[in-house]
Amino acid sequence: MPIVILHGFPGSSFDWFAVVPSLAEHRRVIALDLLGYGLSAKPQRGYSLFAQADLVLAVLDALEVSRCVLVAHDMGDTVAAELLHRHNTGTCPVAFEQLVLTNGSIFIDMAHLTRGQRLALAMPNRPLPLPTPAWVLRHSLAESFAPASPPPAGTLKQMAALITHSGGARLLPVQIRYLHERREHQARWTAALVDFQGPMAAIWGELDPIAVVSMPHRLKTLRPDTEVITWPDTGHWPSIEQPERLTAAITSRL
Repeated sequence: MPIVILHGFPGSSFDWFAVVPSLAEHRRVIALDLLGYGLSAKPQRGYSLFAQADLVLAVLDALEVSRCVLVAHDMGDTVAAELLHRHNTGTCPVAFEQLVLTNGSIFIDMAHLTRGQRLALAMPNRPLPLPTPAWVLRHSLAESFAPASPPPAGTLKQMAALITHSGGARLLPVQIRYLHERREHQARWTAALVDFQGPMAAIWGELDPIAVVSMPHRLKTLRPDTEVITWPDTGHWPSIEQPERLTAAITSRL
């Protein structure tokens, strides 16, 4: 049964570069760039978490996948929740057998947005006249890593390059509007996670300054069957900060 990886904002499937090869030794792995991210197309507006879920289903249909495991991070956690909503209500053509969440704002009311995120949300909902400089992106990304596990300079450079690819650095104020959608549909996506009948694990870096560690604990309160694993030395990016540990945690739960 394949593993489908859903990345977050403002990253791409590249965020999982150190995990995918090891996972692929055990299962088929599908890691796609969501619309507007990485090497995907960059529409000037119209970003929606519902549309991202539609895209995932279209990819799975094209690849003839009818059953899979979902592994998600950041914004991808909410895309996964929308897919689970459809799964739970019998309106989804794909069966999701298992979910692994990693650091993401599954409870947006608890999120601690960064200065950069707040600034982007305060801007008009249209592309920037000039792209966000790559050095600003690198600095902003670095702030969400744990001090003890900073990313290699080359990794930050590649992450920033994929954000800026094909004009993507001008679209951040448009793309980040997903947070408004996240707030509006909080009840729908919380219910989707709580009502899911399959195995669910939340693997969390405790030093995440944005998606704080109290989020998975709140999920466990609402859904006691959720397995919560937290790492005190890890920030927002477990797939980059602790790839070997994360790979082992995922494979041991398949």
